[in-house]
Amino acid sequence: MGMTNQEWKMDLDYLPLIICDLRFITDMRAYVPLVIALLLLMAGPASAQEPKAVTPPAAQTSERYRIGAGDVLEVRVYNRPQLSRDAVRVEGNGMMRMPLIEGDIQAACKTEGELAKDISTRYARYYRNLPVDVFIKEYHAREVALIGAVNEQGRYQMQRHIRLLELLTFAKGPSDKAGRTINIVRGPRTDVCATDDAATSEGSLMTLRLNDTLRGEEASNPYVEGGDIVTIPEAEQVYVVGNVYTPKSLALKETLTVSQAIAMAGGPLRDSKTDKIHIVRRATGSTAQSEIFVNLAAIAKKKEQDLVLQPNDIIEVQESTGKSLMRSLMGAVAPSVAQMPVRVIP
Repeated sequence: MGMTNQEWKMDLDYLPLIICDLRFITDMRAYVPLVIALLLLMAGPASAQEPKAVTPPAAQTSERYRIGAGDVLEVRVYNRPQLSRDAVRVEGNGMMRMPLIEGDIQAACKTEGELAKDISTRYARYYRNLPVDVFIKEYHAREVALIGAVNEQGRYQMQRHIRLLELLTFAKGPSDKAGRTINIVRGPRTDVCATDDAATSEGSLMTLRLNDTLRGEEASNPYVEGGDIVTIPEAEQVYVVGNVYTPKSLALKETLTVSQAIAMAGGPLRDSKTDKIHIVRRATGSTAQSEIFVNLAAIAKKKEQDLVLQPNDIIEVQESTGKSLMRSLMGAVAPSVAQMPVRVIP
């Protein structure tokens, strides 16, 4: 179907616009290299940052266990049983020995994989591409001792860095006799892995509040190190005796008053002299004793100050003699009365 003259005229009218568009496209070709260069420049910094995103943090790699002095290793050499060893102890200087290898091998400060690669390289003069595996059989380089008022005393071999609170959880926590403090004794040591003056430490004693450690406060929850001795001293005691439901000794973990101690012993029995609680106090480092009397009833009514107890105080709740005598008589007579026959009086 042919086009009319009018339609041809309309197409000719658009011809200058089409030619202009073609010129624009042709001119834009000259800018293509410039556009590509700008895109590459913009992509450059982003691509430079990508390797950093996939690089493992140094903190994560440092958490891997590194062999130390005293550790016992198992070395397996593939298809070479004469070279394999079931138990090789790392010496105090961090060295070990293997068959056919001249001189010592630095084992300390390396991971199992790093040491295996080193041993394989040493054997390269005899065997080509010899597969070697290293396993740690016994951990002794990071051994800590936990003693004192804990539920499970003992030596603990750490296979990773742990904090003090986590160590206590492995020992099932402090015992009921635990005091207010926890001590970390860190003896003098030489770090064979260090290359600076900090390789040798003089040792230290760290004393922390046990409650702060149990709450996980960072300042009281440090990392423990191999060779540390952690001690929890037993708390000093006070004693509640006499006319109470449960006479007992109480650990003086925190500030403890007379009324609190008696309440922890179950409270006074009936016919107790609550207006005259007897306290025997002995001065530290002396055999001399002093006596103190407090009124428990007045303390309960806030008419008298509640006395704060000191280590080794003895709190005696005395009986009211008359009342206890009557109670004893009733206890002795009542059973016999109950066994008598009942008679009716008309």
